[in-house]
Amino acid sequence: MPKKRKNMEKLQVLDKTFAISIPEAEIQKQVSRVAAEITRDLAGKSPLFLPVLNGSFIFAADLLRQIPIPCEVSFIKLASYQGTQSTGHIHEVIGLNADITGRHIVIVEDIIDSGMTMAHMIETLQAQNPASIKVCSLLVKPEALKVRIPIDYCAMEIPNDFIVGYGLDYNGFGRNTKNIYTLIKD
Repeated sequence: MPKKRKNMEKLQVLDKTFAISIPEAEIQKQVSRVAAEITRDLAGKSPLFLPVLNGSFIFAADLLRQIPIPCEVSFIKLASYQGTQSTGHIHEVIGLNADITGRHIVIVEDIIDSGMTMAHMIETLQAQNPASIKVCSLLVKPEALKVRIPIDYCAMEIPNDFIVGYGLDYNGFGRNTKNIYTLIKD
């Protein structure tokens, strides 16, 4: 179970210790910037937002509350992590239930590191003939990218470290914080 220490600068999640790396105020500033960019670019298009569960749920909620244009939301769940490492194998847990033919799609992701999960999702969606696909990610790890993918909206680039908080987890725990924390190496 996560345990917060008194100074709130560190977070204990299961057997790992994390230090605050991105405070809530900075996260919200960047979410607002991205929301404004999406609003500008997709005005008049009634996009369908596809947040990727579980990690993007907090980011998606904050982002969508700041987008005033008419839009729809449907969720998809893909998984490729176990512990602190990407398995490299993508499991589609919950599929897309909406018809996306001719729609303007915005995939909302919490973090893109290797890019493998996003490449898989883009390929799957392109087969359904949408008008366009845009990728929006809270975080991107440029050093970890293994495939080239279009990232249309990126709130922040970060180093190739393991992080938790603001929707991101370690073995299911740590998602429920307002800040983002980086793993302290032993």
